[in-house]
Amino acid sequence: MIKVRICGLLLASLVLAAAQAENTSHCEKSPCVVLETSAGNMLIELNQERAPESVRNFLSYVDKGYYNGRIFHRVIPGFMIQGGGFDTDFEEGELDKPIVNESRNGLSNLRGTIAMARTAIPDSATSQFFINLVDNRRLDASEYRWGYAVFGRVVEGMEVADAIAEVPTGPAGPFMVNVPQASIVIERATRLESAEASSGK
Repeated sequence: MIKVRICGLLLASLVLAAAQAENTSHCEKSPCVVLETSAGNMLIELNQERAPESVRNFLSYVDKGYYNGRIFHRVIPGFMIQGGGFDTDFEEGELDKPIVNESRNGLSNLRGTIAMARTAIPDSATSQFFINLVDNRRLDASEYRWGYAVFGRVVEGMEVADAIAEVPTGPAGPFMVNVPQASIVIERATRLESAEASSGK
C-alpha cells in the first residue's frame, strides 16, 4: 500500500515537472495552472490581460490550496463541467469576497475556455469555475445583460474534460441532478509562473 502511494506521488511529480518543462509554448507571457484530477490532468492558460481580477482571484485560491480536494459537482454533457466549490462531503471552505464581473472583456465562452461561475447576481463569483465543452456564446455578455467571465483556456488535457462529461450523473448532496455518481476530485491545483514573471520582468 505504501509502495503504491509512493508511486502515485512520484507519478504526480513527474506529470507536474513535464508540464513545467513544456509550458514555454503556452505560458511564456501568461501564468498557467495545472489541475491534477482523479480523471487526469489539465493545463490551463490564464488571460491576465483581459481578465485581471478573475485571474487574480483564481490564483489566490490556487496558491492557498483551496481547490485541493474539491470536486466537479455539476456535469452536463454538451454544455460544461463545473467545480471548485465543494469537497466530497459537499462542504465549502472559507470564501473570499465576490469579485466584479469581467464578462465584457471580449473573451467568448468557446469550447475549452474556463469561466467564473456565479449566481443570478452579476458580481457574485467566488471560487467556482466551469470549463466549456462546446461553444456557449449564449453565456457571453451583451448590451442588455451580463454574461459569464472567461479568464483562460485549457491548452492541454481537454480530453480529460470530455471524459468527465461522460461519467454517470444523478442526485447527490444538496443537488437533485447532474452530480457525478463517482466523485471527480481536483487532487491538486498548481500555479506555473510565466517565463516573464520567473525572470523578474
